[in-house]
Amino acid sequence: MTQLNAGIIGMGHSYPEGILTNADLERMVETSDEWITSRTGIKQRHKAADNEYTSQFGTAAAKQAIERAGLKPEDIEIIVCATTTPDQIMPSTGALIQAQLGAVNAAGMDVFAACSGFLYGITMVESMIRTGAIKYALVIGAEVLTKYVDYTDRGTCVIFGDGAGAAVLGPVESGKGILATKIKSDGRYEEQLYAPGGGTKLGTSHKTIDEGQHFFKMKGNELFKVAVRSMADISAEMLEKAGLTVDDIDLVVPHQANQRITDAVASRLGVSEEKVYSNIALLGNTSSASIPIAMDECIQSGRIKEGSKVLLTAFGGGVTWGATVLQF
Repeated sequence: MTQLNAGIIGMGHSYPEGILTNADLERMVETSDEWITSRTGIKQRHKAADNEYTSQFGTAAAKQAIERAGLKPEDIEIIVCATTTPDQIMPSTGALIQAQLGAVNAAGMDVFAACSGFLYGITMVESMIRTGAIKYALVIGAEVLTKYVDYTDRGTCVIFGDGAGAAVLGPVESGKGILATKIKSDGRYEEQLYAPGGGTKLGTSHKTIDEGQHFFKMKGNELFKVAVRSMADISAEMLEKAGLTVDDIDLVVPHQANQRITDAVASRLGVSEEKVYSNIALLGNTSSASIPIAMDECIQSGRIKEGSKVLLTAFGGGVTWGATVLQF
């Protein structure tokens, strides 16, 4: 059977107009701009309004991506929406976006892999395109995380922001596209980053709401060590699988979790600072949306262009992680 190369042929991104600065947070919780910046690298983040929700931003990003790919919504055969903040429990946000786009020929579904979700989606559809099962896929990372943040907990409320990024994948010429990709998880680290309420284990009740069980909870110091090791190791593994070295890579686009994590991963891989893209200062941690937003920014600014070799790497709650090497 003929094997096709799968690659990204169009991208887009979207986020709310609302902005929450560190100065705003100083008035809400015991913190300071210096404390936030020194620990995370974040200066501001976008925040959805009360009447805004995840699929709105996912749809806006997807429309851009489809248009830039030179396609129509009806050309898309599958929509994978990576999100930890769905519009509702059922139906999937992917199905809701499918309807909003008018992608009448596409199946819609969600992937729940926290900050690694976009790479999970890419890895899933890459094999479908490579084997010829489908031709065009849409992978979206979309989050409205600020609605799951406890604004009395300075350890988490300073980190998260809202937004969406999207990529259209399809067949590309030999030598281009996804050269290597892999995803992993380890549920033994569940309580390093989790939200225990709202599911079938604890349910939703006055008690769970009063206790803030639906808010994100994080053990930052423990998470840092596991994140750095996991991202660096799987990145090195995928570079080797692609037959490349760090020197061959033009740009590294990591999940924008924390600037200290990004710096530590780069150091462990031996990547120079100028090769690592960061937008966390202006957007915060947008979970599954962070990599596609960052990639689209790089494409629009010319940092990613024809021939660029790019390394993507992510780590998220679950815990989950992954890496993808691709050439444009």
